[in-house]
Amino acid sequence: MIALKTTRELELIEENAKLLADILVELALAARPGVTTGDLDRLADRLIRAGGARPAFKGYQGYPATLCASVNEEIVHGIPSDRRVLAPGDVLSLDLGLVRRGYHADAAVTVGVGEVTPEAARLMDVARGALREAVKWVKVGVRLSDISHAIGAYVRRRGFFVVREFVGHGIGRELHEDPQIPNFGPPGRGPCLREGMVICLEPMVKTDDLPVRILADGWTAVTGSGGPAAHYEEMVAVLPEGPKVLTGWIWEEIWRTRK
Repeated sequence: MIALKTTRELELIEENAKLLADILVELALAARPGVTTGDLDRLADRLIRAGGARPAFKGYQGYPATLCASVNEEIVHGIPSDRRVLAPGDVLSLDLGLVRRGYHADAAVTVGVGEVTPEAARLMDVARGALREAVKWVKVGVRLSDISHAIGAYVRRRGFFVVREFVGHGIGRELHEDPQIPNFGPPGRGPCLREGMVICLEPMVKTDDLPVRILADGWTAVTGSGGPAAHYEEMVAVLPEGPKVLTGWIWEEIWRTRK
């Protein structure tokens, strides 16, 4: 069942989304050569609790950390570790969730650690572009699969591939609510978007079309070829006047702050 949010619920969810976005900006700025993903996990936990929230991922279906920190070929659900030291040229995806006053927030951003290769830079650019394209379709009455189709077509035209094994989703009182939103598929199918829906759009883009592999830890998803992946996720509300990005285009704030 798709939960439609009231005006008050949307206000609370937006407050949480903004808090989460601010934390992800701080994490991205802290992601420098020599820093470990374990360091970033502890920072994420401190910032979430300082904001009056609690981590949404820690303990969720047994996940052991606050942050998902996925490096290079790792697509999602990379478990932070003090043994994973960031190096120049790494492609780092930061996926984070929190709960505050009974409502969830969930978002992700991919950043380069120092200067990345031209291929990795283009990969991240295409993933960001796919997310922008998806948001354009968030309007009352649009079919859900129109968003999925827009993401997949955008990525495919630029010579990259979407991850098919993981999807976007609704969000609110639960971390993952209906509807599920794949990053591929034919247009014109599924339920119509309605006012009051809040969805997480999250293109995951990679350089190969091979199946995703899950490592022995039971969580970390990696590309079949070992090539890099990029993952961006924003929370979007469906309003009568069009989409509202509740998390506020996190990577743009990271760029502004880095300058």
